[in-house]
Amino acid sequence: MSQKLNLNWLGAVLMGVALSAGAQEKPADFATQVPLTVTGEGPWYRLELPLAVQLNARQTDLSDVRVFNAAGEAQAYALARESAQTSENRTVTEVKWFPLYNSADDTERAPSVRVQSSANGTLVEVQPSSQLEAGEEVLRGWLLDASGIKAPLQQLILDWTSERDGFQRFSIEASDDLQSWQSWGDGQVARLTFADERVEQHEVGLPGQSARYLRLLWSTPQSAPVLTSAQLESASSRSLPLPLVWSQPLAGSRVKAGEYTWQLPMGLHVERLQVELSQPNSLAPVTLSGRRESSLPWQALSSGLLYRLTQSGQDVVQNELQLPGQTVQQLKLTVDERGGGLGEEAPTVRFAVRSTQLVFLARGAGPYTLALGSATVKAANLPLSTLIPDYSAAKFATLGKATVDGGAVATPVSTVTTAATNDTNWKKFGLWAVLLLSVLFLAAMAFSLLRKPATKS
Repeated sequence: MSQKLNLNWLGAVLMGVALSAGAQEKPADFATQVPLTVTGEGPWYRLELPLAVQLNARQTDLSDVRVFNAAGEAQAYALARESAQTSENRTVTEVKWFPLYNSADDTERAPSVRVQSSANGTLVEVQPSSQLEAGEEVLRGWLLDASGIKAPLQQLILDWTSERDGFQRFSIEASDDLQSWQSWGDGQVARLTFADERVEQHEVGLPGQSARYLRLLWSTPQSAPVLTSAQLESASSRSLPLPLVWSQPLAGSRVKAGEYTWQLPMGLHVERLQVELSQPNSLAPVTLSGRRESSLPWQALSSGLLYRLTQSGQDVVQNELQLPGQTVQQLKLTVDERGGGLGEEAPTVRFAVRSTQLVFLARGAGPYTLALGSATVKAANLPLSTLIPDYSAAKFATLGKATVDGGAVATPVSTVTTAATNDTNWKKFGLWAVLLLSVLFLAAMAFSLLRKPATKS
């Protein structure tokens, strides 16, 4: 019994010493500290981490992010992140399409139609609401029936007859009842020939929302093509991804003719890339590759057609590429220069990643400080369901908010803080030395107790 009590005491002492060592993290241990302002009802607060602040982290997964109170005590926290590729199941569905006509002298208003549908909402017939004389009707666009798709719509894929080669621009509207319509922005597809090769762009990104019907209206009268195929890509997921946040412009370097590279501040899950097209009438089929570090081979991430062309006195621009969201720190753009290339200098780019939200449990007095920038600390974040015992999406939306003070970006610590950090490091070394000696002493004591014969009662 005496040996068992001594061993239990030994385990408790070791755990206590280890917890003491782990609790020594202080704001001065991190290269960057940013003051926070909290509003709303606590004790939980959520902070959307600005990208400019995130880029001061030393670890890709943000393991080196902490929140401290006024006394320098670390706060319990969780990270809320949702990658677009984590929980999605993408499906491409062929859908029915119906022409939308207006009279030749009434091309400003959206076409008014009468419809016939089945019991489940599937469209059977679409006709103009008023009779149009032969030769008066003008094809304004198309109505797509997405009533059979329940998941959020991510992408529109169109094909059309060859009589309408060139660029096709149209507005996209969504509805569930064919009465009220919500704008989903503009779409643009293209089919053209250059350098004896065919270049085609059939895909248009959608906002990731659900709708029973889509209405495509061409911006220029009498320019709507005859569709030969309409597909919708949908994606079901457990939760909607957080919004994208964009970086500041990033300069690159030209490796050789038609090849440019960029170095990101750290490894990031990049999902979009926007390439600056400074020269009018630029046209460039491109391939984008990426890798995490220079010792690894390049991997193809995306390809597409970038252009900035002038039509009817207006610039028509397509300068974005969609990426799969894997971690990269270096990007390479290879350009087919038969389209004229992108110039001698590397264009600047802007990249987009998913927003990251940090939720912390306020303990002790404020003000609170966000700290990050350490290559050695270990992850300390908790799951949201642990940090907030009765967590739900509804409760998450009601949490108090924290913001970076004055929109300030991260500020590196001063030389005084650096000195304090060095002093803290020596204290850590001393603490670990004491810990090691304590372990050796206690292990020797335990070994002695185990070897000692049990006393007879």
